Amino acid sequence: MRPAGRRAQPQPAAAGIHQQPARLEAAGSLAKKTWLLALPYPVLSPLAASFFRVLRGTAAVVVVGCAGPPTGEAPAPRWASDSSAVRGPAGPQYARGAAWCFFYGQHYRAIWATPVTAPVLRLATAVPGGLVPLQAGGSYQSHTLRLRAPSGAQYNLRSVDKDGSAALPAGWRRWLLGGLLRDQTSAGQPFGAYVAARLAETAGVYHTNPRLIYLADDALLGPYRARFANALYLLEERPEGNQQGQACFGHSPLVLNSAHLLAALRRSPAAQIDARAYLRARLLDMWLGDWSRREDQWRWASFPRAGGRTSYRPIPRDRDQAFFMFDDGLLTQLVAWVVPKYHSFHAAIPLGSVNGLTITARALDRTLLATLSADDFRQEADSLRRRLTNAAVAAALTAGPPETRARLAARLGPMLLARRAQLPAVAQRYHALLAAEAWLIGTDQPERFVLRAAGPGRLRVQVFASRPAAADTLVADRTYDQHITQRLDLYGLGGNDRFELQGPLPTAMPVHIYCGAGRDEISSPRNMAPGSVIWHLRAGSAPRVPPAGVLLVPDPHPELTTDGTAWMKRYNLHD
Repeated sequence: MRPAGRRAQPQPAAAGIHQQPARLEAAGSLAKKTWLLALPYPVLSPLAASFFRVLRGTAAVVVVGCAGPPTGEAPAPRWASDSSAVRGPAGPQYARGAAWCFFYGQHYRAIWATPVTAPVLRLATAVPGGLVPLQAGGSYQSHTLRLRAPSGAQYNLRSVDKDGSAALPAGWRRWLLGGLLRDQTSAGQPFGAYVAARLAETAGVYHTNPRLIYLADDALLGPYRARFANALYLLEERPEGNQQGQACFGHSPLVLNSAHLLAALRRSPAAQIDARAYLRARLLDMWLGDWSRREDQWRWASFPRAGGRTSYRPIPRDRDQAFFMFDDGLLTQLVAWVVPKYHSFHAAIPLGSVNGLTITARALDRTLLATLSADDFRQEADSLRRRLTNAAVAAALTAGPPETRARLAARLGPMLLARRAQLPAVAQRYHALLAAEAWLIGTDQPERFVLRAAGPGRLRVQVFASRPAAADTLVADRTYDQHITQRLDLYGLGGNDRFELQGPLPTAMPVHIYCGAGRDEISSPRNMAPGSVIWHLRAGSAPRVPPAGVLLVPDPHPELTTDGTAWMKRYNLHD
């Protein structure tokens, strides 16, 4: 950062507005690099893995034929006369020729290569009292820097440019594949987070408010200067702690991460998720084509309620993969076919793609949406479709850099409107997908699970919180249809739980009961015929008199079902 009153000094050239290598490898080096090698073969079927091992042998030839010459040095960003703003492209290194794009996709390369204007962030004057860097972080691709203001408010800087090669282990794999993985950053929409925030506001979903900034070579960065200076970033509020001053977080007195939320839900039934608010956020994800919604992509606004209860509402964050466009190249289309989570943003949402589009948050969805019915899914989809009017979509598409707005509106606008019409069908497909293998999870406190028939082929399950010297309190009530639900898993976890089987139950719907660490009981009528109820027991916990009509088997994974702490191992909380 230049001292006040002095002439602006030239800033170092960057690849885009970022300190990255300015040249791509020559064609000879790229001949060794085949992106398909990065596929984790163990997760593929033997047939698919064999197919790609053959395909990779020819891909090197394809790379040589279409790589073309090195792109040369990226232009230095242009500074405004008063050094208050910088103009330059976010990623000119992603501009490639027609042959390369035929195989590896056009993606959003034109947007990445478009020069945009961003204000310069000066840490000393960004807010009253200035901003102080606290901690560097980031996931597989983004670089992030946490900042703190004197008021205690915290902010995140997230790099606009990404580096997918960071997901590879250091060594020969990264050396071979890093360039091609980095090239596929162009499948992400660099300025999609601004549009997503506007649409979330319309949808009634909490959100951050990202701003595009350029971080100059500021001495106040201290030890982070070399890594973070001279780059484009999104600057946004950090959703954590006391957020009573932030309307976009619901004025919550306490915002938590997913690990703390999931632990609270398992400790006591007094902690309750606002399941319909989470469903609305998930439908918004699908509408935006945002497939990367693992557990760490969420924060949770808490709200005290009467009777000592606490409710939680979701705050989605890190919209890096909204509007993802990946399958428009020959080879990338093959990869998307084998790895269905790489869902591309098109006008149509094929119902068969809902599984892949939502798979990264599957454990979270099975947990938090467990109490919602098909009618709940339908109602939320209809409500969301009504909220997202043509005018709201058009207004959201005016967000982001002025230089790219018209192109983004022309490309994304018609597709957003077409996808909006499909929300009810997508919601019903997702409900059926989750209901096929359903979970209903207790806590480490005592609960009573009551199971009874609710008509032909239908099973009603009610969960009550058991309290000493007080009436039981209903905490969940869900009816399952054997034509949809192929398996129902009930988890008691800790606490002394009771499972009451009242009368004959549907026999075509297997019910698996995992009692956990407590001294649990299952009761059933003496004349109940053997059917589809399976009790998974820990070693040494078998009852002296088995309940009628219940099959007793060992629990194959007691390390996951003992209590709330064990249950947490099901989630991806470390990325």
